[in-house]
Amino acid sequence: MEYMKAAVLTAFGSAEVFEFQTIPKPVPKATQVLVRVYATSLNPLDYQTRRGDYKDLVRLPAIIGVDVSGVIEAIGEAVTHFQVGDEVYYSPQIFGEFGSYAQYHVAEESIVAVKPINLTHVEAACLPLAGGTAWDCLVTRGNLQVGETVLIHAGAGGVGSIAIQLAKAMGAYVYTTCSAENFDFVKKLGADYPIDYKHENYIEVIGRETNDRGVDLVLDTVGGDTIGRSSEVIHPFGKLVTIVDIATPQTLLDAWSRNLTIHFVFSPQYRDKLDALRNLIERDQIRPVIDSVLPWSDIVQAHQRLEKGGMRGKIVLQLTE
Repeated sequence: MEYMKAAVLTAFGSAEVFEFQTIPKPVPKATQVLVRVYATSLNPLDYQTRRGDYKDLVRLPAIIGVDVSGVIEAIGEAVTHFQVGDEVYYSPQIFGEFGSYAQYHVAEESIVAVKPINLTHVEAACLPLAGGTAWDCLVTRGNLQVGETVLIHAGAGGVGSIAIQLAKAMGAYVYTTCSAENFDFVKKLGADYPIDYKHENYIEVIGRETNDRGVDLVLDTVGGDTIGRSSEVIHPFGKLVTIVDIATPQTLLDAWSRNLTIHFVFSPQYRDKLDALRNLIERDQIRPVIDSVLPWSDIVQAHQRLEKGGMRGKIVLQLTE
């Protein structure tokens, strides 16, 4: 039996609960590939899982993490799409058997995609979950069209920074909320009109700039009262897409009166959207946004920093040079 190292979640709680352990190296089944993980990135889902927000779905001890960029080292006998040595990127199944905080990971070949040729593993690790989520929100569920307007909340964040670039590639006009110090940053990503969420009321700004018509689509990555308030800036028969859960019921009478469509997105894993993103990435229409790169031995500090907030893009954990 071969072994590997993994950062194991031994209990729910603060970032210090991770333990580096030596465990058996996984063996791919017939339709699976074994990937050596070169890099992974952190997502809010990671610290939410770690602190116990989804404890009913996670059996301890657990290996979490939902982004992989690496190289295939073995394939199952029924695998047809990949060969040993292929460079790939993907998002492991959320709440699956185990995640990406380990030297090796096995995955069904149906969720794995070829890594963009113009990205390093560190860069590619930023994109599977955040990029795939942005795709599901704007393309699959939001059906954003050329010439439409979209408001993306938290445009400097992991999903928001990719969503801005994707929306521009789709030919949309992009409003986004962020702090004033991130205005230049989101404009470089392609945002047309940044709104300072600390000192401006985005409802008033959108109303003024659209002559009270409102936008076609809102992407909510924030939560809280954003769903309820955002319905006020969407024109009748428009769409609101959210990737955050709602802790308590909210009154959405305004959404009802405007005939809005609301999508609650829990991003599924599949190859097609990663292939589509790769095409845009290799044409330089989307690029990864990296806040910082840390060795995976600094996983505690990485979690603490992410949970504190204020990131520009993603924190990447590098496992292999």
